Amino acid sequence: MAEPRVPRRRRFLVCEPRHFAVQYAINPWMHPDRPVDVARAQAQWKTLTDVYRAHGHTVDSVEPVPGLPDMVFAANCAVVVDGRVFGSLFHAPERRPESLPFDTWFKSAGFDVYRPESVCEGEGDLVPAGRWILAGTGFRTTRDAHREAQEYLGAPVIGLTLVDPYFYHLDTALFVLDDDNVAYYPEAFSPGSREVLARLYPDAVLAGREDAMAFGLNSVSDGRHVFISPGATELAGRLADRGYVPVPVDLSEFHKAGGGIKCCTQEIRS
Repeated sequence: MAEPRVPRRRRFLVCEPRHFAVQYAINPWMHPDRPVDVARAQAQWKTLTDVYRAHGHTVDSVEPVPGLPDMVFAANCAVVVDGRVFGSLFHAPERRPESLPFDTWFKSAGFDVYRPESVCEGEGDLVPAGRWILAGTGFRTTRDAHREAQEYLGAPVIGLTLVDPYFYHLDTALFVLDDDNVAYYPEAFSPGSREVLARLYPDAVLAGREDAMAFGLNSVSDGRHVFISPGATELAGRLADRGYVPVPVDLSEFHKAGGGIKCCTQEIRS
């Protein structure tokens, strides 16, 4: 039997999906002719934030801006390490205006914000993992942004190449369980990147395609509780076998835009 895991309280930044919609297509999940139920999305999002608070976590919120339907995906706006905020420069022109309201929020909260010169989509592709930052590239964030992040954040950055357009951000194919381990879907990565992950995390929890397509890797862990898509049943079982406690939260309405639990959750690491 696995040893019980110890949770760590986290501080999350989110954005209400008041204006959530699929108005353009910038990943294979998005179909503008497929309607979004905004009321259902708001109810699912509220459940997520209530669950975070019920597990002892702090939740702050950015005011949503009309005309920015993807602003709910707060993880993409920045990555915060030791109180340093490395901002975003979105690949898609439609999303670039999202950076300003998040930068403004961070500055008003007393943080300095670094604006990258290279395309970078925050925690979508820059995933702090204990001693280093795992950094995705291939569809959105560039390798030049990896170098910028390392210089500003002062943490080693390990580049990983994504090869499947359904897993266009690193946080759709991998999430951090704790400071020592991760869960990921190997086939989302290039052969060399799979080898890197196998060397770094020989005891990683691996997911199959069905659970990955159910947004099972777009999860948030506090070190014990894993807030996970209810559709990722096999992965949830593997996590439970390792001593983690899966907490299913349904964010299926957001899957229509290619997002899930982690996409809606920015972590503030002070």
